[in-house]
Amino acid sequence: MQTASLLRALKAGFEDLSPQLKAAARWVIDNPDDVALLTAREQARRARVNPATLTRLAQHFGLAGYEDIRRLHAEDVRRHPRSYRGRAEELLHRRDTEGDAALVQDIFASLTHHFQALSAPEAVRRFTAAAERIAKAQRVFCFGARSTFSVAHIFHYLRTLFGDASVMVDGPGGTGIDALRGIGSKDVLLAVTMSPYARETAKAAKFAAERGAAVIAITDSEVSPLASVATETLIVHTETPSFFDTMAPAFAAMECLAALIAARRGPRTLAALAASEKQLADFDTYVLPLQKRRQYS
Repeated sequence: MQTASLLRALKAGFEDLSPQLKAAARWVIDNPDDVALLTAREQARRARVNPATLTRLAQHFGLAGYEDIRRLHAEDVRRHPRSYRGRAEELLHRRDTEGDAALVQDIFASLTHHFQALSAPEAVRRFTAAAERIAKAQRVFCFGARSTFSVAHIFHYLRTLFGDASVMVDGPGGTGIDALRGIGSKDVLLAVTMSPYARETAKAAKFAAERGAAVIAITDSEVSPLASVATETLIVHTETPSFFDTMAPAFAAMECLAALIAARRGPRTLAALAASEKQLADFDTYVLPLQKRRQYS
Protein backbone atom coordinates (compact mmCIF):
# COMPACT_ATOMS: atom_id res chain seq x y z
CA MET A 1 0.00 0.00 0.00
CA GLN A 2 1.18 3.53 -0.84
CA THR A 3 0.45 6.64 1.21
CA ALA A 4 -1.90 8.02 -1.46
CA SER A 5 -4.03 4.87 -1.46
CA LEU A 6 -4.10 4.83 2.34
CA LEU A 7 -5.33 8.42 2.45
CA ARG A 8 -7.99 7.68 -0.16
CA ALA A 9 -9.16 4.74 1.96
CA LEU A 10 -9.22 6.85 5.12
CA LYS A 11 -11.31 9.55 3.45
CA ALA A 12 -13.66 7.10 1.74
CA GLY A 13 -14.32 5.16 4.95
CA PHE A 14 -14.25 8.09 7.33
CA GLU A 15 -17.98 8.40 8.00
CA ASP A 16 -18.25 4.72 8.94
CA LEU A 17 -15.61 4.96 11.69
CA SER A 18 -16.27 5.27 15.40
CA PRO A 19 -15.69 8.71 16.98
CA GLN A 20 -12.28 7.67 18.33
CA LEU A 21 -11.17 6.18 15.02
CA LYS A 22 -12.40 9.33 13.27
CA ALA A 23 -10.19 11.42 15.53
CA ALA A 24 -7.20 9.18 14.72
CA ALA A 25 -7.95 9.23 10.98
CA ARG A 26 -8.31 13.01 11.00
CA TRP A 27 -4.87 13.29 12.61
CA VAL A 28 -3.28 11.11 9.94
CA ILE A 29 -4.97 13.00 7.11
CA ASP A 30 -4.17 16.48 8.42
CA ASN A 31 -0.62 15.95 9.73
CA PRO A 32 1.41 13.87 7.25
CA ASP A 33 4.84 15.16 8.31
CA ASP A 34 4.11 14.66 12.00
CA VAL A 35 2.92 11.12 11.29
CA ALA A 36 6.34 10.43 9.78
CA LEU A 37 8.45 12.14 12.43
CA LEU A 38 6.74 11.93 15.84
CA THR A 39 6.48 8.88 18.08
CA ALA A 40 3.17 7.05 18.09
CA ARG A 41 2.63 7.97 21.75
CA GLU A 42 3.11 11.69 21.03
CA GLN A 43 0.81 11.45 18.03
CA ALA A 44 -1.86 9.81 20.17
CA ARG A 45 -1.55 12.65 22.70
CA ARG A 46 -1.94 15.33 20.02
CA ALA A 47 -4.81 13.49 18.37
CA ARG A 48 -6.40 13.06 21.84
CA VAL A 49 -6.81 9.31 21.51
CA ASN A 50 -5.27 6.30 23.19
CA PRO A 51 -2.17 4.81 21.49
CA ALA A 52 -4.18 1.61 21.01
CA THR A 53 -6.64 3.58 18.88
CA LEU A 54 -3.90 4.31 16.36
CA THR A 55 -3.14 0.59 16.16
CA ARG A 56 -6.82 -0.20 15.65
CA LEU A 57 -7.02 2.40 12.90
CA ALA A 58 -4.14 0.78 11.02
CA GLN A 59 -5.62 -2.70 11.43
CA HIS A 60 -9.05 -1.45 10.31
CA PHE A 61 -7.47 -0.56 6.96
CA GLY A 62 -5.57 -3.80 6.52
CA LEU A 63 -2.18 -2.95 8.06
CA ALA A 64 -0.41 -4.84 10.82
CA GLY A 65 -0.02 -1.80 13.09
CA TYR A 66 0.48 1.94 13.28
CA GLU A 67 4.19 1.62 12.55
CA ASP A 68 3.21 0.69 8.99
CA ILE A 69 1.42 4.03 8.62
CA ARG A 70 4.43 5.87 10.04
CA ARG A 71 6.75 3.99 7.66
CA LEU A 72 4.68 4.97 4.61
CA HIS A 73 4.75 8.63 5.60
CA ALA A 74 8.46 8.53 6.45
CA GLU A 75 9.20 7.22 2.95
CA ASP A 76 7.21 10.13 1.49
CA VAL A 77 9.16 12.64 3.59
CA ARG A 78 12.45 11.20 2.34
CA ARG A 79 11.28 11.36 -1.27
CA HIS A 80 9.65 14.77 -1.13
CA PRO A 81 12.04 17.63 -1.91
CA ARG A 82 12.00 20.42 0.69
CA SER A 83 14.11 23.16 -0.88
CA TYR A 84 12.41 25.75 -3.11
CA ARG A 85 14.52 24.54 -6.04
CA GLY A 86 13.63 20.91 -5.42
CA ARG A 87 9.95 21.72 -5.12
CA ALA A 88 10.10 23.78 -8.29
CA GLU A 89 11.68 20.83 -10.14
CA GLU A 90 8.87 18.60 -8.87
CA LEU A 91 6.33 21.20 -9.98
CA LEU A 92 7.74 21.28 -13.50
CA HIS A 93 7.77 17.48 -13.66
CA ARG A 94 4.13 17.25 -12.58
CA ARG A 95 3.12 19.88 -15.10
CA ASP A 96 4.88 17.96 -17.90
CA THR A 97 3.42 14.60 -16.91
CA GLU A 98 -0.08 15.57 -15.73
CA GLY A 99 -0.81 18.86 -17.49
CA ASP A 100 -1.91 22.28 -16.32
CA ALA A 101 -5.46 21.29 -15.37
CA ALA A 102 -4.33 18.69 -12.84
CA LEU A 103 -1.95 21.16 -11.21
CA VAL A 104 -4.57 23.91 -10.98
CA GLN A 105 -7.09 21.49 -9.47
CA ASP A 106 -4.57 20.20 -6.93
CA ILE A 107 -3.58 23.70 -5.81
CA PHE A 108 -7.16 24.84 -5.22
CA ALA A 109 -8.11 21.53 -3.60
CA SER A 110 -5.33 22.03 -1.07
CA LEU A 111 -6.48 25.59 -0.39
CA THR A 112 -10.05 24.41 0.15
CA HIS A 113 -8.79 21.88 2.67
CA HIS A 114 -6.80 24.55 4.52
CA PHE A 115 -9.77 26.93 4.67
CA GLN A 116 -12.03 24.20 6.04
CA ALA A 117 -9.57 23.56 8.85
CA LEU A 118 -9.90 27.19 9.96
CA SER A 119 -13.59 26.69 10.80
CA ALA A 120 -13.13 23.52 12.87
CA PRO A 121 -14.36 23.79 16.50
CA GLU A 122 -10.86 24.00 17.97
CA ALA A 123 -9.87 26.70 15.48
CA VAL A 124 -13.02 28.69 16.35
CA ARG A 125 -12.15 28.45 20.06
CA ARG A 126 -8.68 29.80 19.34
CA PHE A 127 -9.98 32.64 17.18
CA THR A 128 -12.38 33.64 19.94
CA ALA A 129 -9.70 33.55 22.65
CA ALA A 130 -7.29 35.57 20.48
CA ALA A 131 -9.97 38.17 19.67
CA GLU A 132 -10.76 38.58 23.38
CA ARG A 133 -7.09 39.17 24.18
CA ILE A 134 -6.60 41.68 21.39
CA ALA A 135 -9.84 43.54 22.10
CA LYS A 136 -8.70 44.20 25.69
CA ALA A 137 -5.17 45.30 24.73
CA GLN A 138 -3.95 48.87 25.05
CA ARG A 139 -1.93 48.54 21.83
CA VAL A 140 -1.35 45.78 19.31
CA PHE A 141 2.06 45.44 17.66
CA CYS A 142 1.94 43.62 14.31
CA PHE A 143 5.04 41.80 13.09
CA GLY A 144 5.74 39.55 10.13
CA ALA A 145 8.95 39.12 8.14
CA ARG A 146 9.57 38.25 4.51
CA SER A 147 6.52 36.51 2.96
CA THR A 148 4.45 37.04 6.13
CA PHE A 149 4.97 40.81 6.24
CA SER A 150 1.87 41.44 4.11
CA VAL A 151 -0.18 39.15 6.37
CA ALA A 152 0.72 41.21 9.45
CA HIS A 153 0.21 44.44 7.52
CA ILE A 154 -3.35 43.64 6.44
CA PHE A 155 -4.30 43.16 10.08
CA HIS A 156 -2.64 46.46 11.02
CA TYR A 157 -4.42 48.21 8.14
CA LEU A 158 -7.84 46.86 9.11
CA ARG A 159 -7.31 47.91 12.73
CA THR A 160 -6.53 51.48 11.68
CA LEU A 161 -9.79 51.59 9.72
CA PHE A 162 -11.95 50.72 12.71
CA GLY A 163 -10.00 52.88 15.13
CA ASP A 164 -7.93 50.53 17.31
CA ALA A 165 -4.41 51.44 18.37
CA SER A 166 -2.01 49.52 16.16
CA VAL A 167 1.75 49.61 15.64
CA MET A 168 3.32 48.07 12.54
CA VAL A 169 6.76 46.78 13.52
CA ASP A 170 8.59 47.96 10.43
CA GLY A 171 10.99 50.74 9.54
CA PRO A 172 13.87 51.82 7.28
CA GLY A 173 17.46 50.85 7.91
CA GLY A 174 16.63 47.82 9.99
CA THR A 175 15.06 49.96 12.72
CA GLY A 176 11.61 48.36 12.64
CA ILE A 177 12.23 46.15 15.64
CA ASP A 178 12.89 49.29 17.71
CA ALA A 179 9.11 49.78 17.90
CA LEU A 180 8.99 47.00 20.49
CA ARG A 181 11.05 48.91 23.05
CA GLY A 182 7.96 50.21 24.81
CA ILE A 183 5.88 47.03 24.70
CA GLY A 184 4.44 46.03 28.06
CA SER A 185 1.91 43.99 29.99
CA LYS A 186 -1.12 45.86 28.60
CA ASP A 187 -0.07 45.23 25.00
CA VAL A 188 -0.28 42.38 22.51
CA LEU A 189 2.22 41.28 19.89
CA LEU A 190 0.59 39.66 16.88
CA ALA A 191 3.43 37.67 15.29
CA VAL A 192 3.32 35.75 12.02
CA THR A 193 5.84 33.21 10.78
CA MET A 194 5.76 29.93 8.87
CA SER A 195 8.30 27.16 8.34
CA PRO A 196 11.27 27.55 8.04
CA TYR A 197 10.47 30.39 10.52
CA ALA A 198 12.02 33.86 10.47
CA ARG A 199 14.55 34.13 13.28
CA GLU A 200 13.75 37.80 13.95
CA THR A 201 10.06 37.01 14.46
CA ALA A 202 10.89 34.30 17.01
CA LYS A 203 13.18 36.75 18.83
CA ALA A 204 10.49 39.43 18.83
CA ALA A 205 7.93 37.05 20.33
CA LYS A 206 10.34 36.02 23.08
CA PHE A 207 11.20 39.68 23.78
CA ALA A 208 7.51 40.64 24.05
CA ALA A 209 6.64 37.69 26.29
CA GLU A 210 9.52 38.49 28.65
CA ARG A 211 8.09 42.00 29.08
CA GLY A 212 4.67 40.69 30.00
CA ALA A 213 2.89 41.26 26.70
CA ALA A 214 0.49 38.66 25.39
CA VAL A 215 1.68 37.00 22.17
CA ILE A 216 -0.82 35.94 19.54
CA ALA A 217 0.98 33.63 17.13
CA ILE A 218 -0.17 32.90 13.59
CA THR A 219 1.94 29.98 12.51
CA ASP A 220 1.77 26.54 10.91
CA SER A 221 2.63 24.15 13.73
CA GLU A 222 2.05 23.50 17.40
CA VAL A 223 5.82 23.14 17.69
CA SER A 224 6.67 26.36 15.84
CA PRO A 225 9.26 28.57 17.62
CA LEU A 226 6.38 30.94 18.44
CA ALA A 227 4.19 28.33 20.11
CA SER A 228 6.30 27.97 23.25
CA VAL A 229 5.93 31.67 24.14
CA ALA A 230 2.48 32.35 22.66
CA THR A 231 -0.56 33.15 24.78
CA GLU A 232 -2.77 31.94 21.93
CA THR A 233 -1.70 30.14 18.76
CA LEU A 234 -3.70 30.14 15.53
CA ILE A 235 -2.62 27.29 13.26
CA VAL A 236 -2.78 27.90 9.51
CA HIS A 237 -1.60 25.36 6.96
CA THR A 238 0.52 26.43 4.03
CA GLU A 239 1.30 23.35 1.92
CA THR A 240 0.34 23.30 -1.76
CA PRO A 241 1.58 21.42 -4.83
CA SER A 242 3.41 24.61 -5.84
CA PHE A 243 7.04 25.33 -5.01
CA PHE A 244 6.07 28.18 -2.64
CA ASP A 245 3.90 27.85 0.46
CA THR A 246 0.58 29.68 0.33
CA MET A 247 -0.26 32.66 2.55
CA ALA A 248 -3.95 32.63 1.55
CA PRO A 249 -5.17 30.84 4.73
CA ALA A 250 -3.14 33.24 6.87
CA PHE A 251 -4.80 36.22 5.16
CA ALA A 252 -8.21 34.62 5.76
CA ALA A 253 -7.34 34.08 9.43
CA MET A 254 -6.35 37.74 9.82
CA GLU A 255 -9.54 38.98 8.17
CA CYS A 256 -11.63 36.75 10.43
CA LEU A 257 -9.75 37.92 13.52
CA ALA A 258 -10.20 41.58 12.55
CA ALA A 259 -13.94 41.04 12.04
CA LEU A 260 -14.31 39.44 15.47
CA ILE A 261 -12.50 42.35 17.13
CA ALA A 262 -14.44 45.01 15.20
CA ALA A 263 -17.72 43.37 16.26
CA ARG A 264 -16.66 43.53 19.91
CA ARG A 265 -16.19 47.32 19.66
CA GLY A 266 -19.80 47.83 18.58
CA PRO A 267 -20.72 51.52 18.15
CA ARG A 268 -17.05 52.56 18.42
CA THR A 269 -16.33 50.59 15.25
CA LEU A 270 -19.14 52.35 13.41
CA ALA A 271 -17.94 55.79 14.48
CA ALA A 272 -14.34 55.03 13.53
CA LEU A 273 -15.36 53.67 10.14
CA ALA A 274 -17.41 56.79 9.48
CA ALA A 275 -14.34 58.91 10.22
CA SER A 276 -12.21 56.71 7.96
CA GLU A 277 -14.74 57.02 5.15
CA LYS A 278 -14.77 60.81 5.48
CA GLN A 279 -10.98 61.03 5.32
CA LEU A 280 -10.85 58.77 2.29
CA ALA A 281 -13.56 60.79 0.57
CA ASP A 282 -11.79 64.08 1.40
CA PHE A 283 -8.70 62.82 -0.42
CA ASP A 284 -10.78 61.49 -3.35
CA THR A 285 -9.04 58.15 -2.80
CA TYR A 286 -11.18 55.89 -4.99
CA VAL A 287 -12.43 55.99 -8.56
CA LEU A 288 -15.87 54.76 -7.53
CA PRO A 289 -17.97 56.57 -4.93
CA LEU A 290 -17.11 55.10 -1.55
CA GLN A 291 -20.69 54.24 -0.60
CA LYS A 292 -20.84 51.81 -3.56
CA ARG A 293 -17.79 49.86 -2.40
CA ARG A 294 -18.01 46.94 -0.01
CA GLN A 295 -14.38 46.90 1.05
CA TYR A 296 -11.32 49.08 1.36
CA SER A 297 -8.16 48.51 -0.63
